[in-house]
Amino acid sequence: MHSETDTVRKILNELGDTWAIVGLSSNERRAAYGVAKVLQRYGKRIVPVHSKAEEVHGERGYPSLDAVPFDVDVVDVFVNSEHAGAIADEAVAKGAKAVWFQLGVIDEAAYERTRAAGLDMVMDRCPAIEIPLLD
Repeated sequence: MHSETDTVRKILNELGDTWAIVGLSSNERRAAYGVAKVLQRYGKRIVPVHSKAEEVHGERGYPSLDAVPFDVDVVDVFVNSEHAGAIADEAVAKGAKAVWFQLGVIDEAAYERTRAAGLDMVMDRCPAIEIPLLD
């Protein structure tokens, strides 16, 4: 049985470097904008997923997860908790290896479904906080 800290480390270090960030737009005041920049600084390829499909940090945006024409390793979810479960289900369907629910994003049923589908998952944590701690 992995601890959550082990899962965080595995997602950040071992599962691949392509991160779809659901809820990422060009709005610099939103948390997703800053978190995406930190992930880029640590070598992750970010894929903005937002209804506006805007380019963010030099990466092309897509209107939905299923519109992304390539595989993603991790789906980082910056949406309200009531919408997060549907995104987790889309991540499973897309073939992602892990789902990451940001700080304040909590859906226990989605967590259980996603884990049962064989994906790694963390909930209510921030990769931009966790990744510098791995050094």
